[in-house]
Parts: sequence; structure tokens; C-alpha cells
Amino acid sequence: MKFHLLTLFPDACDAYLSASIIGRARKDKKITISFQNPRDFVSNKWGKVDERPYGGGPGMVMQAMPIVRAAERALRIPRSPRRGTVKKSIVIWFSPSAKQFTNKDADALAKYDHIVLVCGRYEGIDERAKTILKTLAPVKEFAVGEAVYTGGEVPALAIVDAVTRRLPGVLGKDESVEERRIASRAVYTRPEIIEFKGKKYRVPKVLQTGHHARIDAWRKKR
Repeated sequence: MKFHLLTLFPDACDAYLSASIIGRARKDKKITISFQNPRDFVSNKWGKVDERPYGGGPGMVMQAMPIVRAAERALRIPRSPRRGTVKKSIVIWFSPSAKQFTNKDADALAKYDHIVLVCGRYEGIDERAKTILKTLAPVKEFAVGEAVYTGGEVPALAIVDAVTRRLPGVLGKDESVEERRIASRAVYTRPEIIEFKGKKYRVPKVLQTGHHARIDAWRKKR
């Protein structure tokens, strides 16, 4: 699987995507990451990608064509050597008012070969960019969390993370994907007893029994 991030801040994204499980998945070639910076697709010498909004209002708006051209570059996808068909691709557009991204959506995205994530900034992206992108590939809109972020990079990183950990071999065992097993948000490790300011905090006894049915029942309740 290949993720293509359209972002003004590739270095900031790459730092997160080079660490821990995601970084290991990249090293093992389970996934690949590419970046397209909209500033590389402008005609002015200053790398300017934003303009004042029509109709007035605060802030600046990202221009449509640098986004479209960056997506075009990302979507130059080679044909499958086995079937001679174009590999499956999708564009992800972020909006605070869109459908909330879920584990079910992550499972669906894990079936694609190429995922293009459009990271907006400022007051947003000229809406015509989304209209044009729909002529290049299917476009899916998501919100990641109920808060509004400074840019689309945080939601994009969340989606790369959620999708990558579902790919075969990334976590080692399929049961490591928490939502596919009985899991509690409360987890414990050694030592068995922690003492703090005269009070003892213990690991629940049921977790030390080795009785899997009882442990699963406890986790279900939690």
C-alpha cells in the first residue's frame, strides 16, 4: 500500500511516520509514503499557494490548482504487472462537518492500493479542487475527531496509522488489533503492587488467575 500526503509540511509528517510501528512498516516495505508539496506546483516565484477569499471573511484560502496538480502527480500510478489493470486508488478530503472516521472505515481503506490524503491549511481549500479531484479518482470525505485542527496533517497521520496497523504482518498477530479482540481500556503490568504516599495500588486478582474465560468476562464488563 502507498500513502500519498499532499501537505505544506512534509518534514513534520515524516517525523511521525518514521517512528515506532509505522516506521517499521515502512522499513519492511509493508507500506510506502510519498509527499507532494503544493508549493512545488505554483507558477509564482514565491511559492505562494493562498489568496484572500471571495465574498470576504478572515484568513486566507488555499488555491485549487496547486492541490489538483499535486494530486495528479500522486495519481500517476503504474499498471499492475500481473493483470495489466490500474491499481485501486482513492482521495481522502478532510472536513470538520464530514462523517466521523471509524475503525470500519479504516478496514475499508485497507483494501486500496493507493490513498491520497489532502491536507488543507489556513481557512481551507478552494472547493473547486474537490470538484476537479472527483474527475481523477473517487473522493471520500472524513472528519477525524470533533475538534477543528490547524491543518489536515493530524487527521491524515491518524488515518495512515489506523489503516497501516490493519495490514497483514504489520503488528505481527491479527489479534493485536484491539477492536478485533476482547480488550479493556484498563491495562496493567508489573509490578503487581505500586505504593504511593502510603496507599497501595494492586493489579486486579482476576488478571493473575490465568483463567481466560474469567479474564474475558472481566474485560467485557470494563
